[in-house]
Amino acid sequence: MGKGKKGGKRMTKKQLAEIIEQYFTTQPGKTLSFKEIFRSLRLDTHPLKMLAIDIMEEMAWDDFITKVSDNSYALNTKGQVQEGKFIRKSNGKNSFIPDGDDKPIFVAERNSMSALTGDRVRVSFMARRQKHIKEAQVIAILQRAKDTFVGRLRVSKDIAFLVPQNDNFVHDVLIPKNKLKGGKDGEKALVRITQWPDAEHRNIVGEVTDVLGQSGDNDVEMNTILAQYGLPYKYPKAVEDAADKITGEITPQDIAEREDFRQTWTCTIDPADAKDFDDALSIKRLDNGLYEVGVHIADVSHYVTEGSIIDKEAVKRATSIYLVDRTIPMLPEHLCNFVCSLRPDEEKLTYSAVFDLDEDAEVRNYRIVHTIIKSNRRYAYEEAQQILEDNGVVDGTGQPAPDPKGRGYKGDYGWEICTLDRLAKKLREKRFKNGAVNFDSEELHFDIDEQGHPTRCYFKRSKDANKLIEEFMLLANRIVAESVGKKQRGKTPKVLPYRIHDNPDPQKMETLREFIAKFGYKVKTDGTKGAMARSINKLLGDVEGKREEKLVQSVALRAMMKAKYSVHNIGHFGLAFEYYTHFTSPIRRYPDTMVHRLLTKYQAGGRSANEKRYEELCEHCSDMEQIAQNAERDSIKYKMVEFMGDKLGEEYDAHISGITSYGIYAEIDENHCEGMVPMRDLDDDYYDFDEKNFLLRGRRHHHKYQLGDPVRIKVAKANLEKRQLDFTLAK
Repeated sequence: MGKGKKGGKRMTKKQLAEIIEQYFTTQPGKTLSFKEIFRSLRLDTHPLKMLAIDIMEEMAWDDFITKVSDNSYALNTKGQVQEGKFIRKSNGKNSFIPDGDDKPIFVAERNSMSALTGDRVRVSFMARRQKHIKEAQVIAILQRAKDTFVGRLRVSKDIAFLVPQNDNFVHDVLIPKNKLKGGKDGEKALVRITQWPDAEHRNIVGEVTDVLGQSGDNDVEMNTILAQYGLPYKYPKAVEDAADKITGEITPQDIAEREDFRQTWTCTIDPADAKDFDDALSIKRLDNGLYEVGVHIADVSHYVTEGSIIDKEAVKRATSIYLVDRTIPMLPEHLCNFVCSLRPDEEKLTYSAVFDLDEDAEVRNYRIVHTIIKSNRRYAYEEAQQILEDNGVVDGTGQPAPDPKGRGYKGDYGWEICTLDRLAKKLREKRFKNGAVNFDSEELHFDIDEQGHPTRCYFKRSKDANKLIEEFMLLANRIVAESVGKKQRGKTPKVLPYRIHDNPDPQKMETLREFIAKFGYKVKTDGTKGAMARSINKLLGDVEGKREEKLVQSVALRAMMKAKYSVHNIGHFGLAFEYYTHFTSPIRRYPDTMVHRLLTKYQAGGRSANEKRYEELCEHCSDMEQIAQNAERDSIKYKMVEFMGDKLGEEYDAHISGITSYGIYAEIDENHCEGMVPMRDLDDDYYDFDEKNFLLRGRRHHHKYQLGDPVRIKVAKANLEKRQLDFTLAK
């Protein structure tokens, strides 16, 4: 580098500035003298030294470095060096999210030090010289997010390595031949990293911890999705053995300590294929004309004691995971499907929120008590829905007059189901009047054969029977939260895990407002919570059935914050509740078990729980919920691509569901599968993306592709590995 030359040419000021900048960022906390700088950078001519001094003065003006004395500088670490989380992108445009901030900062691939998504890193910020773009470079990887990865094995005569499932991985992982654990070429495997890149080693080295099996096998692919997210795909035998020892026997003392609902009509309403029934409803007419409705929840905490081997595994999992063709339960099967499950005609221990409701579904009185029940009937949602339809009470129309003796009602326990439905509709009506947001979304479902192969693909929308259950669960969760959280004069509320949902992000609401203005819609971005929620509801109602419906829904959803668990209550914007918790699903969600235990403790006069410990548990449960949702989404994508993989070359009627600068998304009308027509395949013209109006416009022929347009597509490619569908437009 000496003599002021680089690659045979004299060094420019810009080149020298980059070298000096790089040098300072690798020396955080050190005061560097001119002499030391000149020697380290081999600046051995007077012109170069003077140029370096000029550059350092400018860097000091930029606050990139600090002048310590007349002939020494130090990196300005205040604000220039930060710690946080790294996010890797397959296009190399990586980002860094500082602690306590959610605004990403650009990190170029060359400055990433092989950091992976989720890794905790220390970065230094580079001097902003051009375009004022804030840019960071990783100077240390403090903690790896994970050390186990899943992918496909490549095994040859001399070498073996893992091709990771994730596109964003930096390198393939080298595996010594004696660390393959019997894994063969092409098989999916789980690999633990034994050596990360450092100054001496460029490669990532690992060892196989589990061979999942051959690619394409349904069980292998579902386990691959779970392993990719670090989720368990099998249950530890010691935990299952501990669960098998629990008989579920109910003692005379258990009955004596509980309120007895065995003679009160009770039912469960669940999906047809469900086995873990964790909630039941009871109803009876009281002498004073009120309705007593019981929301009875499986008393998991009676069987799973805090700190036990079963409890520790449940904490780790924090939630059940619902893939397309299977459930990965939080609790061992013996507990979730048998001992705790509220199966019909079996006596079960429950924890219940019992309400006295009037005709308008106003809560006149309530109690939260340990109970024993015996369910009279197990309904699938479809069966309960049929009873409602047979009695003409769907959508709030043609409701028969209440009849305590059940005369004139059709179906199995018609009066009970119809009365619960009528009260649920009143609760729902009040909730929306108070400002709840109505995101009534559809869910993609598959029919699966014995080999796990999808045979049918369709959307399911919530019907009245689903909403009936939903409303009573919401009521129980709200009242339980209020019973602990509402301040009594002179008393501090005791610790409880709340389900909280913050107000929409103001910036994202402004983006939504600008976006929908292009389609002629309006939305309130300020004012009271209720006014904002009602405005969002009006928008969702206005776009229903329009070509832009899905896109507007998706942008509106992005403006919403994510619901999460916390002991610090801020209310629930989406539901318009000041107090809300999760109490109704302890078989499949750990926070509900936490709530059950705390309620039991407080009802016995116990002191408030440790806030810090419960907040940490809340954060863990929120994180695990998000990971489980990602895995569930990936299983849906996989099955969608697998379903369409049998139909390559076939043509379908579809409509344009999304438009981007790199192509158009089309959703098949018949089965709702979505794929992309890449821009390169629109070869009849050169198309420009009109971002403002969400359309593609041809330069020569001025043909337009816009949202909602009907198109005829041909299935071109189904990439199971990447879970991507490619379409072409049929000629």
